[in-house]
Amino acid sequence: MAAASSKSASKPIEDLSFEAALRELEEIVGRLEQGNVDLEDSIALYERGQTLKGHCEAKLKAAETRLEKVVVGPKGASSLEPLDLS
Repeated sequence: MAAASSKSASKPIEDLSFEAALRELEEIVGRLEQGNVDLEDSIALYERGQTLKGHCEAKLKAAETRLEKVVVGPKGASSLEPLDLS
């Protein structure tokens, strides 16, 4: 998996799919939890992780908005309900 993470780490975050960003974020969390990363690398990983988190949240919000549009009936938003994505 290290090859996959270095491959996605070199790719700009805004170009990553939700799945790729989440996978990289999980790898970063795992590395930081192990504690085998020096301070400078830990800071860089944390910063990238924060950016990946924001990217994933934005992707989820966009998906939720798209799904809400699908739920709207043929006569308009007569019964638009928030989606439970959990």
